[in-house]
Amino acid sequence: MLIKTIKSSDISEQQVTDENLYHSRRSVLKQLGFLGAGSLLAQSANAAPLDFFSSKKDVVFQQRALNFQKASESSEILTPEAKVTSHNNFYEFGTAKGDPVENAQEFKVNPWQLKISGEVDKPYTLGYDDLFSSFPLEERIYRLRCVEAWSMVIPWIGFPLAEIIKKAAPNSRAKYVAFETLYDPEQMPGQKSRRIGGGIKYPYVEGLRIDEAMNPLTLMSVGLYGKTLPAQNGAPIRLVVPWKYGFKSIKSIVGIKLVEKQPPTTWNILAAREYGFYANVNPAVDHPRWSQASERRLTTGGLLARNRIATLPFNGYGEEVAEMYKGMDLRKYY
Repeated sequence: MLIKTIKSSDISEQQVTDENLYHSRRSVLKQLGFLGAGSLLAQSANAAPLDFFSSKKDVVFQQRALNFQKASESSEILTPEAKVTSHNNFYEFGTAKGDPVENAQEFKVNPWQLKISGEVDKPYTLGYDDLFSSFPLEERIYRLRCVEAWSMVIPWIGFPLAEIIKKAAPNSRAKYVAFETLYDPEQMPGQKSRRIGGGIKYPYVEGLRIDEAMNPLTLMSVGLYGKTLPAQNGAPIRLVVPWKYGFKSIKSIVGIKLVEKQPPTTWNILAAREYGFYANVNPAVDHPRWSQASERRLTTGGLLARNRIATLPFNGYGEEVAEMYKGMDLRKYY
């Protein structure tokens, strides 16, 4: 018998939100124990999000139950889907927050290949269908805190990164995990020009320490709000590490490589003084250009609504992750 211990960082399923349709889906799903599937998802060759909870009777679904997160009562409010899908940092499609949703509509996600390689005994490749059928999918309501001092609360759908890593059988030299985003300037206009793409040298790369990657909270997301990821949110698969700043959430991933030495990361390459390798949320350490002590939560109000709240260490997930950094100077290793 599995008993879940409630953590202080858990967020209640019973969130106040504008997404009435989303909540009705969750009610139906709880009764049916349903999650859909590669056969349906493979029909999509572009970025248009598909509804995991489609009720069409002529579609055969591979049944996979969502493991709904049991959590303590919380007053936090889910960020409405419309904001989550229109207020994005994805410089491959432009640097303004509204550029990705405008420029990513024709982005093709099928076919797709995600290669797992490096210091492993069993390297392998996941195709588009495999992203939705190789590992049990679950829903997790996580906060996403961006370094620009705004945050969201999002219901992600995905599976632990640890599952990908374990399947590859890492060897003793695997100390870090390196990630790489798709490089396709024809589809991603920001990659054509460093001016348009924020001065970034592409492809975008990111990294985690192996224990961070194996932490149960670290998620590979393939959907949100009951749908496959829209292109502007990182379709078809992205990283979500809830105790780190959002720039650690690499999108549209094509490569995961286990390595012995700390890998380079895009924002650290671009501005090492502002963006460290670890990217842990630490409200006591200011960004060189602004304070990190508080954040503007994007909820039901307009983007300029004053939903200002105090920022929590490790974004509120300290109970689950702080032990990994015991003895480290978190002002030096930011």
